[in-house]
Amino acid sequence: MPFKPFRPADSGKVSAKAAQHPVFARYYARFSTKAETRMGIGLLRERLLAGLSGRVIEIGAGNGLNFAHYPGTVSEVVAIEPERLLRQLAVEAALRCEVPVDVAPGAAEALPVKSEAYDAAVLSLVLCSVRDVPRALSEVRRVLRPGGTVRFLEHGRGGGRAMRSLQRGLDATVWPRLCGGCHVARDPVAALREAGFELGPYRRLLLPEKGPRLPTSYCILGTAHRPLD
Repeated sequence: MPFKPFRPADSGKVSAKAAQHPVFARYYARFSTKAETRMGIGLLRERLLAGLSGRVIEIGAGNGLNFAHYPGTVSEVVAIEPERLLRQLAVEAALRCEVPVDVAPGAAEALPVKSEAYDAAVLSLVLCSVRDVPRALSEVRRVLRPGGTVRFLEHGRGGGRAMRSLQRGLDATVWPRLCGGCHVARDPVAALREAGFELGPYRRLLLPEKGPRLPTSYCILGTAHRPLD
């Protein structure tokens, strides 16, 4: 069944223009493809999505690198991506995918889908760049059925005092402007907990695993659940 967008009552308050970063999108499309093997992100995507089933919504699908890793037990993926260039690349990736994937425009803060319509939500390197994290996670909770699963692979705050100070400084100055709205000092686990999700198992990772520690090196892979209400 073709995906039919649903417009939330307040979706007009979210500016689509703010999510357009064409220069960064071109860089990200090239870098992310190389990082699949060079940094082992492809293997992390496999672990992120393993065991999923039913209807899945992916928030901030980027250029669609997750699509090839969805297991056959997934009946449908609706992938939301606001940036035009990345969305076009995601559409091309969806055509090569064995699992049915519909790619649609939309903002994380106003998802164009009905409430309690999905069994799982996937957050993959996206909470760093959404404009309003609490509002975005409130939307994720809205569209998940009670007991639904969140799978997340995010980067954020980490390291010692000096690194965390550097991360805060970058967020307050040049980093979001140069990197498509990305922030390096956010705490995705705390954000999920504050949004009312029940945290499941998660583990902290370093990317790259070996080599210098970068402000973006501190990653978390895990699960959370919407309470049964």
